[in-house]
Parts: sequence; C-alpha cells; structure tokens
Amino acid sequence: MILDKIVADVSIALEKREKQVPVTEISKSAFAQSPPLNFASALRGDNVRLIAEVKKASPSMGIMCDNFNPVDIARVYANNGAAAISVLTEPKYFQGNLTYLRDIKAAVEKPLPLLRKDFIIDPYQVFESRAYGADCILLIVAILTPQKLSELLHLSHQLGMMSLVEIHNATELDIAVKSEAKIIGVNNRDLTTFKVDLNTTAGLRPMIPPDRIVVSESGIKSRDDLKKLREWGVDAALIGEALMTAPDIAIKMRELL
Repeated sequence: MILDKIVADVSIALEKREKQVPVTEISKSAFAQSPPLNFASALRGDNVRLIAEVKKASPSMGIMCDNFNPVDIARVYANNGAAAISVLTEPKYFQGNLTYLRDIKAAVEKPLPLLRKDFIIDPYQVFESRAYGADCILLIVAILTPQKLSELLHLSHQLGMMSLVEIHNATELDIAVKSEAKIIGVNNRDLTTFKVDLNTTAGLRPMIPPDRIVVSESGIKSRDDLKKLREWGVDAALIGEALMTAPDIAIKMRELL
C-alpha cells in the first residue's frame, strides 16, 4: 500500500536528519522562534475559509506545476484571499522541502499561518516544524496510534502551534475527538485507494462536535463545492490540486471565493 511505503520512507529519512541535527539542537531552535500565528482563529468566519496549498507533485497526479516557485505561489495566495497556507514538505513523493516553510515565512509580506503538510510520526518532526516556521502541523490519524497522536498533539501545543488532525472515516473521527483535537480535517481522499469523494465530508460532519473547527480536504474544485461545504457547516477548505493546476492561480482563487 502506497501510504505504508511513504511512512516507511519518511521514517528512514527522519533517522538520517536526526543524525545530522540532534533532537536537543532542533528542539532548542524550535523554542527560540517567535510565537506562532493562530491557525485556528484564521479559519473562523462567516464564509468557508481557504487554506491554499503549495504543492509541486503527488503520487496520484505526478508533477502539477512545471514553473514551480513556492515563494511566488505563496505571495499570490496571500494577496488573493487565502486565510492560511499549507506547505508540502515531503520530498520523495511530493517533491516538497522543509526550507519552503522558512522561505515563505520570510518572503510573504502579509503574514498568514503556515501549515506543515507532511507525514509526521515522531516528536522530532514537531520540533523541526516549529524551527522552520510552521504555525500548525498535520497529524494523520491513519498513520498514528491514539497514544502517539495525543503525544504529538500535546507537544505541538507546548510549542504554541495548532494541529490539523486528519481523519477519513468514523473510527478515525472517534480517535480524533477523544484526543481533544481542536481542528479536525476530513480528507475526502481515501489514502489506501486515492479515490476522492466530497460526500465523505457530508457524511462525517454531523458526527463532529460543534466546538471543533472543521476543514474539508481534497477534491474541492469549484465555487459550487464551497457552497456545499458551507451548507454542511464546514469552516475551511484545504485546496491544492485545483490551484496548482490552474492556468492563473489568482483568477482561480477569485472564482472559488
């Protein structure tokens, strides 16, 4: 299964980084950063907020953007109504890089909260995320035990960050709710088959407690999709593919919003 392969490769790469920069050093750097921006408050509002994603490639799509410049893309997002920016940092399957976080944080004049989108399985990666400028991290329930999820969630809060806890079904949702996750992301993509169904959000939204912020992820392509999400009581939409494949990102954002 592709998800298992990705996590295995992430684990191998993580071991190499830990040898290069020990956890004592990366944690010191994490705590030395200025306070993170409030990711949760950026997602609250009368309309569905847009988390715009900087993503060069994916296993299902291949290369999405030939003229890929993460900083330029982030500036377009910031200037055209994004509430937050998601940054893919996994290098092998998504051609991302941790340095994109730092570069975007330094270059974007209008500061927006940054989400580190990766396969986070270890406390080292949480420290690493803050050290490189992330304000929020993605935690995927499908690749974590409930104990590990709680551990990583607690550590992110210790560092002042939020966590977007991602689920795909009712079982995973129950785990996320019990972990006291404040932001729950419903991934409309089945990570075992990569099939996408926007109605995944429709089915799971009523089961999510009203005090949680709800994000719908994957398969959101049009203004009509966003209208559906609003009707279902969703707070924010994480959109990558529809933006990264658009001939003009700014025009696509105006269409969506």
